[in-house]
Amino acid sequence: MSDQSNKISASPKVRKFARELGVDINNVKGTERLGRVVEKDLKDFVSSRINHPQNNSERQKEKINKSEYQHSDFGEVEIKDIPRVKKIAAPHLVNSWTNIPHVTNHDEADITEMEEFRSSIKDNYTGERIKITPLAFIIKALVLSLKKFPSFNSSIDDIENGKITFKKYFHVGIAVDTQHGLMVPKIRDANQKDINELSRELKKVSDDCRNLKIDKKEFFGGSMTITSLGGIGGSFFTPIINFPEVAILGVGRSYKKQVFIDGKFVPRTMLPLSLSYDHRIIDGAEAAKFNNELKDNLGSNFAYNLSK
Repeated sequence: MSDQSNKISASPKVRKFARELGVDINNVKGTERLGRVVEKDLKDFVSSRINHPQNNSERQKEKINKSEYQHSDFGEVEIKDIPRVKKIAAPHLVNSWTNIPHVTNHDEADITEMEEFRSSIKDNYTGERIKITPLAFIIKALVLSLKKFPSFNSSIDDIENGKITFKKYFHVGIAVDTQHGLMVPKIRDANQKDINELSRELKKVSDDCRNLKIDKKEFFGGSMTITSLGGIGGSFFTPIINFPEVAILGVGRSYKKQVFIDGKFVPRTMLPLSLSYDHRIIDGAEAAKFNNELKDNLGSNFAYNLSK
């Protein structure tokens, strides 16, 4: 039996903050009485890991990454500071990629009817077309899939003791590309909002991120994250899971494809999907079923799902 007296002293709030940062609290030196760890200790620990690699393995990695020659030996170069947001996100991404066994399931959703409907939405009074981002429909479809597959709306809080937290809320993270770096705010209670509300909130949180007006708390407490390259281009990729979540949905750019239906080829609009998941909690069969459900929610069932 382990000696309980050797355990790190910290409040539940500080332990939760450590998990959100992807930090093993046992590696953090507490500055309070009897070595108690507080929030400032965690921030200092993350900062020191970014700026000053401490252990031998990190020093070894640094040596490996350094070339025998300098870049300037081969021509003119320019050295700039890494953007602050990317610098803060770096250890979080390394932790996710290193400690979570990623597997990615690639598939396509037929969104022909969804896109036809989206293009037909008009204001009842003016008759003008209302522009709704496809992401609002994807959020709606994702929430319905999360309800059916609760393992995707969970977090591993204590892997050593075999504990997993299932979330009863539906806060969907959205990766927002800004000049400061990638930010992932949450659309809170997405299950309680209609398509118009989701579209308006997506615009608001995106603007808040780009103008640095978003509250730090909005980057935490998510169910699952969506990262979309649709507005830029590309099809399939491997998105990194946003710890402490257990899955992330990557969305590519939709395109036209000839599909064989009822004995003939017809043009359909297809949406590339890349679902990365934590293999400790989710197996391949469950991931495939989740993707099939998501495809149905975006495809043949989408009109019915809008009213749910």
